[in-house]
Amino acid sequence: MRALAAAVLAGFIALAGAAPAAGEEMEAQPYELVRTLQRMQDQIAAGSTAAHTGQRALLKLIEERFMAAPATVWQEPRNARAAVVYLLSGGQPSVIRHLLGFEQRPNVDERLLLGALAYVEGREDEARNLLQPVAPRGLAPGLGGQIALVKAALMVRDKPSEAMEMLAVARLLMPGTLVEEAALRREIFVASQLGDLDRFEMLAERYMRRYRHSVYAGNFQQRFAAALTRLDFTKDRDRFGRLDGMLSGLDPATRRDLYLLVSRASVYEGRIEAAIHTARQALALSRPGEETAERARLYQAAAKIVTENGYDEARAELRRIDRTRLSAADLELLDIAQGLARHIRQWPAALPETGEIDEPIAPEPKQKEEPKPKAGQVRPGAKPAATAGAEAPRPTPANRPPSARAPQRAASPPADPQQPLQAGTPAASPARPTPVATSVVQQPTPTITRAQELIGAVDALLEGAKGDKE
Repeated sequence: MRALAAAVLAGFIALAGAAPAAGEEMEAQPYELVRTLQRMQDQIAAGSTAAHTGQRALLKLIEERFMAAPATVWQEPRNARAAVVYLLSGGQPSVIRHLLGFEQRPNVDERLLLGALAYVEGREDEARNLLQPVAPRGLAPGLGGQIALVKAALMVRDKPSEAMEMLAVARLLMPGTLVEEAALRREIFVASQLGDLDRFEMLAERYMRRYRHSVYAGNFQQRFAAALTRLDFTKDRDRFGRLDGMLSGLDPATRRDLYLLVSRASVYEGRIEAAIHTARQALALSRPGEETAERARLYQAAAKIVTENGYDEARAELRRIDRTRLSAADLELLDIAQGLARHIRQWPAALPETGEIDEPIAPEPKQKEEPKPKAGQVRPGAKPAATAGAEAPRPTPANRPPSARAPQRAASPPADPQQPLQAGTPAASPARPTPVATSVVQQPTPTITRAQELIGAVDALLEGAKGDKE
């Protein structure tokens, strides 16, 4: 490991234009070591996985050199500033504590050392108090950019607008570096949270133009797609062209992957039109039969299944998708969409007719006996003599008027046929248990139950379809 670290160090010092003679890398000053670390991290921002792998070994080597350096080394201002940069670039807090233990402390504003240490160790209030008076523009650029990045992180929750300005300072002080790449990523998402579409669009275009190959670009793309679904880029059809323009400068593969991420996120957010549009764009950038094409077809069909005119086409498309080309997460989405397709137009089973319910009939109420009328007197409401003597047929369960039949719970009104059966929704309980209660309530199917338990995607899709129509 030590040999590897030394080789990495020598290689990056050479990249910096200061290649040492044999063995001279062992005598490098702390600021030179940190400068090499920064150059390596800039390569990470440019997409070098080798630099990302080698960074750990270099950090370990720098730790050993810093711990072995005498107190006099840290009286050089460049070396003292390098200690702060090292810590904020992934270094060990124990190194800074070691330096602070010298009788003669490093020759740098102590607020920087203590504030950076508090920040790295998670003591945010202390870090905020220490660094609040520090102006990043008044520092050397390599240190000022790092401090600006830290100050932005400390204020983003309470003062997001001010955090964005501090991130802009970090980008200004350290262009073309990992600090700028990190500041851009963070500023984009703060802009999305504030709903600042113009700034979001401008910064996103800059990031994708300059840092789309960064080792951290994959994580950025995931968060970027989620941010797009929260903003008007996917809520308003008129903004689709703006989204397409934002992505137009990217290479086809990157553009396709971003469309897929946005489409999938739109499906789960219930943005039906956005999901269909972005899936169609991704499909146009994919070759037939490849994994990305199957994913695009899935997202498009999953969105169309809840539209008024796309149901039949989407259901047929879902059957044709090659399951072997999908990830586990997309297989879950396919199962949900197919379950929804099977049940979206199915009416719930009706309750049986009353005469078929094997339920005891409540006894007839006893008729109140009225006094006999006197001779010649006719009771109010009595039938004429011709029919009065005819005995009325005794009511039976078959001809009993509805009001005299056994009380029974009213059937719920039929659901809208365009809505899926809601699994897990309890049926209205009868006033008292009866033998028929379990036979007339339709039990949810395993498919619908699983779909409801997995995610609320079905509800989101239906709400999205409703919103698009409105």
